[in-house]
Amino acid sequence: MIGADTKRRVRRAKPADAKALAEIFAESWRLAYRGIIPHGHLECLIGRRGEAWWKKSAKSEAHLLVIEVSGKVVGYASCGASRGNAVYKGEIFELYVTPLYQGLGLGEFLFEACRSQLDKRGLDGLLVWALEDNDTAASFYWRRGGRAVARSSVKFGTVSLGKIAYAWR
Repeated sequence: MIGADTKRRVRRAKPADAKALAEIFAESWRLAYRGIIPHGHLECLIGRRGEAWWKKSAKSEAHLLVIEVSGKVVGYASCGASRGNAVYKGEIFELYVTPLYQGLGLGEFLFEACRSQLDKRGLDGLLVWALEDNDTAASFYWRRGGRAVARSSVKFGTVSLGKIAYAWR
């Protein structure tokens, strides 16, 4: 459990974080998307993002952030310029905390770190996409003031899943 004296910090990801990032990705995606994304597609997506993938991403992605609790990497987020939206200039592409550390305020800490990064880059307005059936993500973004501004869909084989863009001005 995280006490008042527990040290937590957000920093840029390093290649040495690759193993922890691969584990966080696999655990959090299984928890978030089991029963939403078809099993075979989910496992394929997880398999593509192993340690080597994360090592390469940590080397090349300037805005891949990790959150540490007492020196242990327990979550990550990536953010940058919005992918094609003229109104909302910044976007959080991913934000995940390992299941054991969820519900402790670490996601909010990461979210605010991303907002700070985007503000420093002068990227006004924020957009985050989430799968429509991911009630946990929807609730997380809603509580932080995000409101649905767009809908789209993504295909996993023959299954089409709705997604919602949450935005902040």
